[in-house]
Amino acid sequence: MTGCLDCCFRTVRWIPVVFIWAVICWSYYAYVVVLLANTIPKENMAEKVILGLLYHPLLFLFGWAYYQIIYTNPTSPPMQFFLNDDQLTRLHEAEVASDKEKGAQLLEEFAQHLPVLTRTYNQGVRYCEKCKCIKPDRAHHCSVCKMCVTKMDHHCPWVNNCVSYINYKYFILFLLYAELYCLFIAFTDLKYFVTFWKGIGSADKDTMNFHVLFLFIVSIMFSLSVLGLLGYHLYLVLRNQTTLESFRPPIFKNTGPDKFAFNLGKGNNWREVFGDDSKKWFLPLLTCKGDGVKYPTRFDLRSQNYNTMEEGQVRNGYDGY
Repeated sequence: MTGCLDCCFRTVRWIPVVFIWAVICWSYYAYVVVLLANTIPKENMAEKVILGLLYHPLLFLFGWAYYQIIYTNPTSPPMQFFLNDDQLTRLHEAEVASDKEKGAQLLEEFAQHLPVLTRTYNQGVRYCEKCKCIKPDRAHHCSVCKMCVTKMDHHCPWVNNCVSYINYKYFILFLLYAELYCLFIAFTDLKYFVTFWKGIGSADKDTMNFHVLFLFIVSIMFSLSVLGLLGYHLYLVLRNQTTLESFRPPIFKNTGPDKFAFNLGKGNNWREVFGDDSKKWFLPLLTCKGDGVKYPTRFDLRSQNYNTMEEGQVRNGYDGY
């Protein structure tokens, strides 16, 4: 019974993704077939060609970024953050004895060789009871993905995935190209939208006119909704914050909460997500810096010289600190 429910929940979570893909497919039909091929007059062939040449690369980048954010799985902490059998037994014994102080001491012992700077509100080591692992800095447990996720930002239902360290760049580019895609459609469709409202056109083209009308309205609605989200996440990138950290700042050992701890300056913050190669910034390619576990802080800028990881290294786990 539980397995059937899990399967149903997994299926339902794909509904928003299917809806977005359906809207994209309809927009292609409405723009290319209805607007470019049938609505714009044949004598305006140059307009048809120019709009088509601009539209398709934008659609490709939009679709590519959306595919990447959907199918790039979030990364979990490396194996050294998970407790072994002996450590689990010792921790369990402390829990059975209701000795919270002993449990806290054990976690400190287990984490002493791990690069963890952040703590709980009571200055204890951040530990996930479900995953049985010590949480790396900026990692959180996702109840939907049922795993601890490195540099978790949030779980987004529109992509059915966790937005996190490994795919945050893809999410930003998805929002960026979605906004450009909607604005491009809205502005190039505007004069034909106005023509429809003026009642110009033959009666046998009412269905096509409906697509032209609806295309403009939908593109404006989506552009307005995406614009706010895009602006907010660009703001977070430049401050080197996640959505979770913007609401609850990370707590550091002996110093307490600090919402600006990972802020290295706008340039360094941007490169942490988009990488050093500016030619790849706006392509949905893996260019984020680091290993998803260690993050330099504004108090130790010397530690920011970490290298960009290759995709295979990130997915297979990183053994070094």
